[in-house]
Amino acid sequence: MTSDAFDEWKKWHEQRVEEVSAPYGPLSLTGTYWLEDFPDGRIPDTPGTWSADGDAVLLRAAVEDGLTVDGRPFGGAVRLAADPGPGASRVAYGERRLVVLVREGAWGVRDFDPASEARRAFRGIAATPHESRWSVPGRFTPYDEPRSVRVENADGRRRGLGLGGELAFTLDGQEFTLQVTVEADGSLWAVFGDATSGSGSHRFRFLRPAAPDAEGRTTVDFNRALLPPCAFADHFICPFPPPGNTLGVAIEAGERTLA
Repeated sequence: MTSDAFDEWKKWHEQRVEEVSAPYGPLSLTGTYWLEDFPDGRIPDTPGTWSADGDAVLLRAAVEDGLTVDGRPFGGAVRLAADPGPGASRVAYGERRLVVLVREGAWGVRDFDPASEARRAFRGIAATPHESRWSVPGRFTPYDEPRSVRVENADGRRRGLGLGGELAFTLDGQEFTLQVTVEADGSLWAVFGDATSGSGSHRFRFLRPAAPDAEGRTTVDFNRALLPPCAFADHFICPFPPPGNTLGVAIEAGERTLA
């Protein structure tokens, strides 16, 4: 292990801790409310009425309800598209940010509160320091056509998970493959389990290799295995690993659990 690699990993780890503990990071999520479960449009502890309206959410509220839209006091009705995240949410209630989301045609609202109990109780991420043995060459082979598999999510519902190809690599002389998603920027995303899952590590983790080169080459670096958002708050809907993505080896690397 080079000192440069360790220093880069340490910086990465420190940035991760800052990101997840930020005021509107994953620790601040206190609820995800699917509007189909609230036919009267009233979601818990939140003013206004919220309803699915075709390709948007319709919010109705009075000025005295105390909501703001685009930073201004709101009264009336407004149609809201899905937000990229709490940093770009249009609706706020005091310090809380109300984020509109859609999954497979189902509309919902997420409540991010900087004063959440999880954020107050956070003591850090337990992560194994960088070891060179966990960073190995990988080769990505795209599928002829993108695929989708139905997998269970952390909220107990099954949803589609898009897969763009397979990532092959060798660890300690053993050959492995992971089914991966190809992100918009060309980078890869894998949901994986291993022999430590549920005992020494979270029940599954994420891996985000860089975009492969023209020959399909990239680096598989388990030193940067990530806890999924649902490790920080119960209200995320993270997908479980697809078939074949539970590795028969202990990946004692990267982020493991909350400290």
